[in-house]
Amino acid sequence: MRCRDIEALWDETRGICERSLKAELATHLRACPHCQNLYEECEGVAYCLACLPPPEPACDLARRVLEHVALLRLRMRSDPVVLTSTRTPVGRLYVGFKGQRIAYLGFDTGGGFDSVRARVQQRLRRPVVRGQAPEWLAATLDRFFRTWRVDDRIVDISDLTAFEQAALRAAATIPPGQVRSYGWVATQMGKPRAARAVGRVMARNPLPLFFPCHRVVDSSGALHNYLYGLSMKRRLLEMEGYRRAQ
Repeated sequence: MRCRDIEALWDETRGICERSLKAELATHLRACPHCQNLYEECEGVAYCLACLPPPEPACDLARRVLEHVALLRLRMRSDPVVLTSTRTPVGRLYVGFKGQRIAYLGFDTGGGFDSVRARVQQRLRRPVVRGQAPEWLAATLDRFFRTWRVDDRIVDISDLTAFEQAALRAAATIPPGQVRSYGWVATQMGKPRAARAVGRVMARNPLPLFFPCHRVVDSSGALHNYLYGLSMKRRLLEMEGYRRAQ
């Protein structure tokens, strides 16, 4: 029996196997110092592993699933998002609000009210109803398009996950007319290896403009992508005063 045969059959020789195989193993080990050392190391690791307590499950998955389902059902029975539309300097926008806080903002892409309502309901997991634009909404949008900033107190991202909220809040710190990379946003969150996940959050951002995913670009500075098209992303940045360095 050769050394490589010993290594290939190690698990088998430690368990139930033919008596002759174990005898061959013992004969080889007595004559081979290399395999003797390897055998001692493997047996030592196996012993340490056997002494470890059985691992506890990471979480009670069934309990967490039920809690999540209960939360979704509660949301669907709670106050709805009121959806309306309004004209702005960048075109017609659909705006969804709860009370006096804005929870959704999206460009009109020609799909019609019902398709937008279905999209908002799926994204926020809340019922959505048609409504009229309140007076404070026009003032809020007018102020935004003059300053390119929004008061955090009038936006509502409470229906998003903690990770999504953190990514959007980090993006909101990018000054108007400037850009940062997905990796920069991830680092601001304290998760420098989560750039790809940040990209997914930006792609599903329910409040673009207010949480400015158009200011987030790839590591080379290329605009990369935008839910409403690269031409809109470029237009928004130019309106803010952004000029890419040559």
